[in-house]
Amino acid sequence: MRILLVAPASGTSLHRFHALERLGHEVHLADPRPNLLDTRLGRSWTYRTGGLGSSALVSAHLRAEIGSRRYDIAFVDGGELLGPEHVAWMKSVARTVVNFNQDNPYVDAEGRKWRRFLRAVPDYDLIVTPRASSAAAARELGAKRVMEVTFAADEVVHRPPQPRPGRDLDVVFAGTWMPGRGPLLVRLLELGVPLRIFGPRWSKAPDYPALAPAVTEGFLGDREYVDTIARAKIGLAVLFKGNRDLHTTRSLEIPAIGTLLCAERTADHAAMYRDGEEAVLWDSAEECAALCLDLLRDEPRLERIARAGHARANRNGSFNEQVLARVLSEAAAA
Repeated sequence: MRILLVAPASGTSLHRFHALERLGHEVHLADPRPNLLDTRLGRSWTYRTGGLGSSALVSAHLRAEIGSRRYDIAFVDGGELLGPEHVAWMKSVARTVVNFNQDNPYVDAEGRKWRRFLRAVPDYDLIVTPRASSAAAARELGAKRVMEVTFAADEVVHRPPQPRPGRDLDVVFAGTWMPGRGPLLVRLLELGVPLRIFGPRWSKAPDYPALAPAVTEGFLGDREYVDTIARAKIGLAVLFKGNRDLHTTRSLEIPAIGTLLCAERTADHAAMYRDGEEAVLWDSAEECAALCLDLLRDEPRLERIARAGHARANRNGSFNEQVLARVLSEAAAA
């Protein structure tokens, strides 16, 4: 297929670009952000206003980027800057227009960032989301067709590094600070868990003074992220409640890399892994701490669960190529 991927050339969007290429498709990656909006000030403007006043600028940028090309599918990854007028134009250059959105635009967690997207929901031929609550919300807004998928790890990026580094970190959370994450991690530290935290924005946390000794601040690139998880005996998947997530990318990435997953007990996690055999699940900080401390005292059991979780992650098939192949099949039928 000839696919137009409208997405930033970074992060998990770039993972999906490479996965689509590995599936054998001809993919044109077009970043929808004009230079003016791809700045700290521009991103702040998008977050606070939904890109107010930038519709014509985005349209001109995309038209210049795409020119006279034509596609089988236009695949919008995210789409906070794209309103109904942009989706209508994409239908003139592609037979089908799909929106794939890992965020949750249907809640108030990110200001007015998703204002345009919400107006455009009925115009897409297919809306793809990794959570049931978002699927229901999209239907309520008039989505023509909705597909629910899981989050995904990447077949190439999130594989165990070779040679594998030694497990010199006990318990690790690798991720950005978001409201609600701090209190859980503070409590784990209070309960004696040898926790290390890696990622950006943690200095913004209200409870940063208590977290600071455990924090290594800064963005993790793909290689740094994978190596950090691989060095850990236990990897934490901490959900962002503002998005109503029941699993997250780390729910797939941590076992894919070969590290034991320790995650909140949810219906999604319980369906993905056998608790106590392929991952360990918890309902409270106290239960999480007890599980971690027990496992650190029994490393043979810890390694058995890590190996079983890695095998289960591979069987589950929640990897970019497999998920995207299903999305493209659904899009072709839309």
